[in-house]
Amino acid sequence: MKKLTILFLCSWIVLTAQARKVFQLDSPDGHLSTTITLGDELTYDITCNGQQVLAASPLSMTLEDGTVWGDHPQLAGSSRKEVDQLIDSPFYRSSRLRDHYKKLVLRFKKGWSVEFRAYNDGIAYRFVNQLKKPFNILQEEVNYQFTADKTAIVPYVVPRSEDQFYSAFENTYTTSKISELDKQKLMFLPLVVEAADGVKVCITESDLENYPGLYLSGATGGNSLTGVHAPYPASKRQGGHNNLQMIVEKRERFIAKVDGPRTFPWRMAIVTTDDKDLAASNMTYLLSSPSRIGDLSWIKPGKVAWEWWSDWNLDGVDFVTGVNNDTYKAYVDFAAAHQLEYVILDEGWAVNLQADLMQVVKDINLKELVNYAAAKNVGIILWAGYYAFDRDMENLCRHYAELGVKGFKVDFMDRDDQEMVAFNYRAAETCAKYKLLLDLHGMYKPSGLNRTYPNVLNFEGVHGLENMKWSPESVDQVKYDVTIPFIRQVAGPMDYTQGAMRNAVKGSYFPCNSEPMSQGTRCRQLALYVIFESPLNMLCDTPGNYERETECTDFITGIPTVWDETHILDAKLGEYIVTARRKGDHWYIGGITDGTARNLEIDCSFLGDKDYVGDLFKDGMNAHRIGKDFKRESVRLNKQDKLKIHLAPGGGFAIRLQ
Repeated sequence: MKKLTILFLCSWIVLTAQARKVFQLDSPDGHLSTTITLGDELTYDITCNGQQVLAASPLSMTLEDGTVWGDHPQLAGSSRKEVDQLIDSPFYRSSRLRDHYKKLVLRFKKGWSVEFRAYNDGIAYRFVNQLKKPFNILQEEVNYQFTADKTAIVPYVVPRSEDQFYSAFENTYTTSKISELDKQKLMFLPLVVEAADGVKVCITESDLENYPGLYLSGATGGNSLTGVHAPYPASKRQGGHNNLQMIVEKRERFIAKVDGPRTFPWRMAIVTTDDKDLAASNMTYLLSSPSRIGDLSWIKPGKVAWEWWSDWNLDGVDFVTGVNNDTYKAYVDFAAAHQLEYVILDEGWAVNLQADLMQVVKDINLKELVNYAAAKNVGIILWAGYYAFDRDMENLCRHYAELGVKGFKVDFMDRDDQEMVAFNYRAAETCAKYKLLLDLHGMYKPSGLNRTYPNVLNFEGVHGLENMKWSPESVDQVKYDVTIPFIRQVAGPMDYTQGAMRNAVKGSYFPCNSEPMSQGTRCRQLALYVIFESPLNMLCDTPGNYERETECTDFITGIPTVWDETHILDAKLGEYIVTARRKGDHWYIGGITDGTARNLEIDCSFLGDKDYVGDLFKDGMNAHRIGKDFKRESVRLNKQDKLKIHLAPGGGFAIRLQ
């Protein structure tokens, strides 16, 4: 009897091993690996330097007819490949990128596949559909099962109503153990988990097209995060902000419609042992689809004079400021004097509550204003509520392109269900057709659209400086600033809108709509133009405030908005960051700290064999008391130097070298 039992157990082990198939995929440098297991379900894990970071996590896709891709998967074949190439990356942090990864494609019976990629800084996978018939997806199972109850740094959804799928995708971060996350609140992406000793995992997605965006939710009684998607809209009504939105009243039971063969979004886990590498990751960009625009020569990134943050205020003029041609001509004059490429007409130029962008308010003569700006080599960009733009997109783009307008800032999307994601691609394609730029405000995180349609220069989805108009003193924007380079900016550009000339230290800040201020020092605002990535970069304050601060203004207006080369020199998530960027022969260095004063030493070995001279803007001796206090110095630097700089609480520094 004992021999029969042993024989049975051995047979069971052999049959189980035969039933389970295991694949391993390593990163090119070998320090990351994922093990994919095919058994009753399809799972993958992640190991970093031999230490398991992510335990076996199931993935599946459930179709409306009950079919489950991933349930007892039947393998039809597999293939492997290593890719190592250079790609052009216009209007980005570097002009060229190395795209180096190993991939594994698992093909299954019944017309579906899963593709895995292993980069040196992360693991990603996506589903692929080969079926030609249309169908609906009921749900996609996305799981991140961590090996222990680790710390997560997450942005919770702040819903505009009871519907958590209706939000601006703006919030500061909450730090919590995974088990203590609020199970009633969704979290939008990206987010970070401190997964193991010294290892951080940033979770986001790429190549999000014609599919709902991914949220995560804490699982009850475990160490896992579970994916959630907005169901497909069943009925909508016009409403929301100034009647410029479509509010979903009812949703379908499914999340997406599929019309035929397609790929689905990449599920990404950026895995790093050094915070510098996290801030420097290019995985989101590399995983997105290549440009669908052939000629990019007409796309001009640049800086923008912006009137909304300062409430259209101008001083020293002989007219009443507001939404009128005189005000905008003054902004154009300021832009021209400082060689800014654009002026934005934010909300107010079109008749309110009509959702009709052909109806211009009586105090604006757009043709006259566009011609006035063009004569001074300044372009005009128009703000648009998304529904007003969507309802007549083709005619609007044709009409305003013919008028000489250079682009649109589209706002208040506030959703990322399949319909809204499709709108953003349609808007990008239509604007490209008429050679118009696009700034997507009121928007979910970037997920590769800026590579596929490079005329899309900016995305909001960030708790930017606009929030200082109304945020209470308890909001720690200084802490947020030293967190987003490692989380939100990993996904792509940010329409943060920095540039405040009123600067308040802790205890002096208060919210103000018409004369707003920033938290932190003046030099912090200068540094943000180097650290934050916005190919269409705002100057948020009034022309008068900039004219009174000529040293700072001249420095800001001379900073490029896209780069040839980027290095993260020193960084710790939530505490400080120092970034160096090159454009042509010039280098720019920016550093910021949290609410703690800090002494930093900058290793200049990245400078190569040349000697450089330039300007250093650093916190003044009294910047800990008076936020606007700064000191300007001339510096000479080469690769052998180690520059020591003191940062005040909430402070920063910025350097321009040539």
